[in-house]
Amino acid sequence: GSTFQYQSSLPSLPVPPLDESLTKYLDAVKPFLNQEEYQRTRDIVRRFENGIGKELHKKLLERATVKRNWLEEWWLNVAYLETRLPTQIYHNFGGPGPYIEHYWPIKEGTQLERAGINVWHTLKFWEQVRKENLAVHRSGNKPLDMDQFRMLFCTCKVPGIVQDSITNYFKTGNEGECPSHLIVLCEGRIFEFDSLNDGHILSPPELFRQLSYIKKKCENEPEGPGLAALTSEERNSWAKTRDYLIRLHPKNLSLLETIQRSLFVICLDDSKPHATPEDYTEVTRLALTGNPTLRWGDKSYNFIAFSNGSCASNCDHAPFDAMALVSLCSYIDSKIFETEGKWKGSDKVRNIPWPEELVFNVDQKVLNDITCAKKKYYKQMSDLELVNYAFTTFGKALIKKHHLHPDTFVQIALQLTYYRCHGHPGSCYETATTRQFYHGRTETMRPCTIEVIEWCKSMLDPTVTQGQRKHLMLKAFARHNKLMKECENGRGFDRHLFGLQLLAREHSLPMPELFL
Repeated sequence: GSTFQYQSSLPSLPVPPLDESLTKYLDAVKPFLNQEEYQRTRDIVRRFENGIGKELHKKLLERATVKRNWLEEWWLNVAYLETRLPTQIYHNFGGPGPYIEHYWPIKEGTQLERAGINVWHTLKFWEQVRKENLAVHRSGNKPLDMDQFRMLFCTCKVPGIVQDSITNYFKTGNEGECPSHLIVLCEGRIFEFDSLNDGHILSPPELFRQLSYIKKKCENEPEGPGLAALTSEERNSWAKTRDYLIRLHPKNLSLLETIQRSLFVICLDDSKPHATPEDYTEVTRLALTGNPTLRWGDKSYNFIAFSNGSCASNCDHAPFDAMALVSLCSYIDSKIFETEGKWKGSDKVRNIPWPEELVFNVDQKVLNDITCAKKKYYKQMSDLELVNYAFTTFGKALIKKHHLHPDTFVQIALQLTYYRCHGHPGSCYETATTRQFYHGRTETMRPCTIEVIEWCKSMLDPTVTQGQRKHLMLKAFARHNKLMKECENGRGFDRHLFGLQLLAREHSLPMPELFL
């Protein structure tokens, strides 16, 4: 079968019944309210349900009859493209690759060799998507939407005043030509080279040669201006600087377009983050908060090669969700494992064109903007606390042996931990996937249920027996699993209420008190 074969037959995203969503909303807020607050909230919900909510819901049902996914455009625009916050800081996702756990432990002098192998596997994955050979993902026997895999490559966000936009140049082989060049960021400079030669992907030794050329050049010459740092700015500032760059010199526009069209970005980073299979904290922190001159924050995929051989990624969240990246990294991981982390093919290096530098025309104003962007970035990033330890006492095998769901296990453990630390319930958001629907992305699952709090209380109450605790725990598990299933089936409440709120906004109606 082909990667996109089910796209035309996937079901449309459903709209849940209004009363069902409002009941779920009340259940979700109940753990956080006292009797009086809950009463007041319930009254607001009833007024909404019998008044303006009815009309808005009817409008939403109408929208759902003409769109295969009533949420898609709204979600992209409001959740991602309208925000004016620096998206690299507040929205981007990423993290370490797991390769240190087998054949690629931390080791100086391996940066470029490993980068070449990693990039080669990434290009093979791109080739699979191009040829539509990537197996369709499934949940049980249901095919899932595969559209997000078109967004992994040749995709870039472009800042705008008021709202950003997404440019996507990816095409399958059947659709036509697709850009095949790569961008490399190193020492504040920007380079490009083609990943194909005579229609064939460059081999790891050839990629190594290209990366070595760039690295040597950067080591022997002055640092570049670090233009990429501008992508970490507040969106209006970046949009203005970008417009200024284009007015400054027409060449700047074509260079920006070269970056936008590129397959993805390779970041050669001098940092040496500590990383072990038990402790990923430092490599995760640098993936998310590292040198902004070495990340093109608007690009859908930045591959980061650290100088001690550890690898990571940083992705713009607007065009796709993290599971698409997880699929890519899992593919790369299995290939690195299969070949024991080595390249076992030919060492022959063809006579391929050397990388070219993208030299932007900049003036003092642009340089000042870059300095300012870096300063702001580091100030905001210093505020982030992050730890990433692996729990190794037991794993999902043991949890499954007890017929429990590993994800639910972790979620209710988090609830208990929070309750123990703070003595009250902790509001929490878990992402559910709605990819069984056309262009489905996510729904919010609310793990802080009434049932899990009952169980947490029992765990802290010495008068409750183990038997009673177990009974309450299983009730909490059942509740979580049921809600998760409903969310995946398009019966969550968050996106539904979000849709109703946006309809009120679009029709310039006074904002219902439910949303105030």
